[in-house]
Amino acid sequence: MRFLLTLLFASGLALAGTNDSFLIRGATVFPVTGPKVEGASLLVIDGKIAELGTKVTPPKGIKIIEGKGLSVYPGMIDSATEAGLSEISSVRETSDVSELGDFKPQLRAAVAVNPASEHIPVIRANGITSVMVMPGGGIIAGQAGLMHTDGWTWEEMLIRRGAAMVMLFPTLTPGFGGGAGGFGRAVGGTDARRTYERRIRLLKDYMESARRYQKAKAAAAAGFKTDLALEAMLPVLDRKVPLMITAQREAAIKDAVKWADQERVRIVIAGIRKPGATLADLKAKNIPVILPPTQALPLEEDDPYDQAFTLPNEVYKAGVKFAFGTFANQFSRNIPYQAGTAVGYGLPYEEALKAVTINPAEIWGVGDSIGSIEKGKWADIVVTNGDLLEVRTEVKKMFVKGKEVDVESKHTRLYKKYLARP
Repeated sequence: MRFLLTLLFASGLALAGTNDSFLIRGATVFPVTGPKVEGASLLVIDGKIAELGTKVTPPKGIKIIEGKGLSVYPGMIDSATEAGLSEISSVRETSDVSELGDFKPQLRAAVAVNPASEHIPVIRANGITSVMVMPGGGIIAGQAGLMHTDGWTWEEMLIRRGAAMVMLFPTLTPGFGGGAGGFGRAVGGTDARRTYERRIRLLKDYMESARRYQKAKAAAAAGFKTDLALEAMLPVLDRKVPLMITAQREAAIKDAVKWADQERVRIVIAGIRKPGATLADLKAKNIPVILPPTQALPLEEDDPYDQAFTLPNEVYKAGVKFAFGTFANQFSRNIPYQAGTAVGYGLPYEEALKAVTINPAEIWGVGDSIGSIEKGKWADIVVTNGDLLEVRTEVKKMFVKGKEVDVESKHTRLYKKYLARP
């Protein structure tokens, strides 16, 4: 009996001393996958959500956080960013976004993330607990990695190393696609057409090479040698990993969908701006999309001023699953405001919240572990003093896998410094 009492006492002390077990009491909780719960208690044990309700009995000795007047949300996810890959874009030595070459599927963005980047605390301060870090350059740029925004090393931050293979689909028009032009208006002419056709042929040849490699490996042919680049394409060919294809305009999206059907690969369309009549096809084929920033100018000078603002509601009405991405580094912190702007232009609030939480989690294949406040999922949560999508709201506390994370950043440090200036 004495031994059992000692054991129970020791286990109670251990529970009280862990930093990933706690109870938030009396808050308004937004699970995202269900209705909000007012005056709720949220119990987290060993970094995972154990219970949510209005009558939750906390284990003896557990840390209690008073949540009266506060709101609790799942941590947000930026589905397309360069966070951690680039510190100062104009200083080449601090940027590791891309490498030379058209086809680099073996490259993994996750291993290049700098956990000490000054951008990451700024991102956290706005309630973002996860980011999809994507490489750039070429036609097949490499593997995008889904990362937490906290950790001493990239291994600690990692959620899913090869969450998607990034492809900049060849197009005649400039923008996100791998066309001949830069950002701005469409580029025409013989040279542009020739460049486009050449890149399409290169892509077709490379996919054929990958399939021959797949067959040779399956047959275990004599003298078979591993090719790291083609080896990285096997999960794509097996439909285990989607291709994240960047395409802005209707023509590029149509070409990308047609190409994906021919190659029998899974795709996610990223960066769409003018989908036109393609939304019905995306819905029919169950192809999700990653929307670019809503706080943006129209793509063409004759487009409506609110083109970017109304696009999320247009995509929602078409029944296409979507998430938000910033496609940048320094602006990743604005992901809640991108969603909030869409609400002001017709998108239902609940759908905007899903587009930065559970939708991206499901699109990237981790909906069973993050993206909502549900029993058994990791406690990636933020505690705020107001609406998560409002500019005036402050993030009071953040937890990544149940561990409380500092929400201080270079911005807040400078604010305090100059606020106290004599």
